[in-house]
Amino acid sequence: MANLTPRAVFVTRETDYELLIARHATRDQARFFLETRGQRIEEVEARHHRFQAVLASARAAVPVEWRQALVKRADLDRFLFAPDDVVVPVGQDGLVANVAKYLGGQPVIGVNPAPDLYDGVLVRIAVENLAKLFPASVAGAAGVERRTMVQATLDGGETLTALNEIFVGHGSHQSARYRIEAGGMTEDHSSSGLIVASGTGATGWARSIADATHLELALGLEERAVGYWVREPFPSVATATAMRAGKITGRALTVTSRMNDGGVIFADGIEQDFIGFDWGRSVQIAPATRSLHLVIG
Repeated sequence: MANLTPRAVFVTRETDYELLIARHATRDQARFFLETRGQRIEEVEARHHRFQAVLASARAAVPVEWRQALVKRADLDRFLFAPDDVVVPVGQDGLVANVAKYLGGQPVIGVNPAPDLYDGVLVRIAVENLAKLFPASVAGAAGVERRTMVQATLDGGETLTALNEIFVGHGSHQSARYRIEAGGMTEDHSSSGLIVASGTGATGWARSIADATHLELALGLEERAVGYWVREPFPSVATATAMRAGKITGRALTVTSRMNDGGVIFADGIEQDFIGFDWGRSVQIAPATRSLHLVIG
């Protein structure tokens, strides 16, 4: 049987215009809704058409002999990626984080459809450069960052993988109680939870915690290491605050729940996709065995 040609898999999410129409059924109702809030549907519609034009240009850049597929963010957990796929998220940086946990080393070419709106830290490729990057990424001739990811493994066998960070705490973000173990140290904590971030995630949520606490950790984007930061630890007769931040390179960080209910673990800020983390459950968090292969040019 002959080998199949490579496949370009485009990953998108609904535009604001599409979400408005889905919610309000018609354009006129969506327009009325926006006008009551001082907005104009023409602006939202123009961004939608601009996105569609970029997506069409990106798909036109695929070599003619290649196969193509289009998958929405909401369907990622049901889509089967193949080893020879080239994955092309078209949208915001968060879309790369959404797809990363479903991949196993396939090259990822992030395309920014609106550089005036999105930072483009992970979606940095201009659509004009796609035609040459498709064959180069398959041939191993494109520049690639192998970005470290974070993996949480629970005592029940469940796993969560994140490009940015894993959160452990209470679902309401109120006081969370747990035991933390790292680097030969152990403490009981009462805090607003903790996050474990990769070098990629260290520029996001972790950055705000580090800035507020003045607890800096040097994490390279491709370094086989992750960092943890505890949010607002509270000292008491039963809890301590010495272990507020640290770097994990070898032995995993272990967290054991002391919450009777409401304990959760979730990845990359997707709170609705949580795993319950109630009393007695434990989780080990460390650099993931696989990484994101982000094409940079």
